[in-house]
Amino acid sequence: MPNDKKFPGDNIRRVGLVFSGGPAPAANAVISAAATSFLEDGREVVGFFHGYSNLQDYHPVSHRLLPDRHYRVFREEDLRGLRNSRGIVIGTARSNPGSTIKDPSDLDDPEKTAKLRAVYTALVDLEIDALISIGGDDTLKTANFLYLYQQKLPAIAKRVRIVHVPKTIDNDYRGIDFTFGFFTAVDVMAKELQNLRADALATSSYFIVETMGRKAGWLAYGVAIAGEAHLVLATEDIRGPLRTQEQIPDPETGEMKTYDRLNVVGLADFIVDTVLARETRNKHYGTIVLAEGLAEMLPSEYVSGVGRDEHGHLSLGKVDLAKLMAEVAQARYIERTGHKQKMTGVQLGYESRCAAPHAFDVMLGSQLGIGAYRALVEEGLDGHMVSTEGQLELTYVAFEKLIDHSTLKTEVRFIHGGSDFHRLAHFLETRVDQERWNLGQRNED
Repeated sequence: MPNDKKFPGDNIRRVGLVFSGGPAPAANAVISAAATSFLEDGREVVGFFHGYSNLQDYHPVSHRLLPDRHYRVFREEDLRGLRNSRGIVIGTARSNPGSTIKDPSDLDDPEKTAKLRAVYTALVDLEIDALISIGGDDTLKTANFLYLYQQKLPAIAKRVRIVHVPKTIDNDYRGIDFTFGFFTAVDVMAKELQNLRADALATSSYFIVETMGRKAGWLAYGVAIAGEAHLVLATEDIRGPLRTQEQIPDPETGEMKTYDRLNVVGLADFIVDTVLARETRNKHYGTIVLAEGLAEMLPSEYVSGVGRDEHGHLSLGKVDLAKLMAEVAQARYIERTGHKQKMTGVQLGYESRCAAPHAFDVMLGSQLGIGAYRALVEEGLDGHMVSTEGQLELTYVAFEKLIDHSTLKTEVRFIHGGSDFHRLAHFLETRVDQERWNLGQRNED
């Protein structure tokens, strides 16, 4: 039944939903909770298929958007049992209508805003009053572009309100403690790691495991803790002997610049040190977790020819950091000991993205979906991200607090060195020479 109470967003009658970027467990919990909130309040909900891929190509004559082909109008029966289901009911894609926007001045350029204009026009022509954007930091950036683009329209032009729901299994998002899908991904990969641990014990070998997580180490740390790894390293740990520098031309100016890079041999030696430390305790097996973001720190000789996605990110899965480090560490072990030690590289991550969602992720995703309704209707907000804190208390963060004003880019949330979470992961590892590596306390397992 429609709500009789008057709210600031009562004029919102038709809401659009778009999910963009990689899949994440509990995506359907967000979509279901948001759609249910609007439908039960007598409003319409339109789910756009495959991210912005159809919206950005919209043209009122040559590329019209058709129901059940490019979008669906949700009905109550569409949402039954959806909350705990795998996958994404409206699909996803990495299409980026803001790819040509590099700084605020570009928002005044008709050519560079052509795809944003297409998205806006599609929403207006379909009588969408507000858009709920669900996705990662790049999707947040796009949501902000749409918000800012509308600020530059004539005063009489229709405004489509924009709210964003943060999504990433990587948990590297500013403005929220934990993102939905993170705990499911940790759980799935930790169980895989425990299987590899049992294999390593049975075969007296080592597995070098690379986990998803992009630049930050949240997933790698979570998987290492829950999966009982003997060593975990992420970009947050690259200092001292693990770091080197490289001079390469700036891709835009051609000017030579100095960049911090991963010392591949140094990392291999640290892995060997861990193996040797375990051998002194008569332990001839182990699992070592590396965050995939380390691949972005590899010297150029290791990533030459590797492509990038629509947002400019290195295709980390194609680098195979785990295989590389297993080969180098195995060679260093032979050089240092004169003996062989089997080390196998394994990549983990994709199998977790559409796993059955963890109960906490379902609760978190549901609250964020309801929060999108409350932000738009009850609070009358525009240009805000839905967030939670404490015991799933809803909060709303303005885009301007999450975006760099000069570049319009988002910032990755790294694990703070010396934080309790950082110390926890390293405390549970095998001890190595602390004076040499200085990466935290380690246990005797």
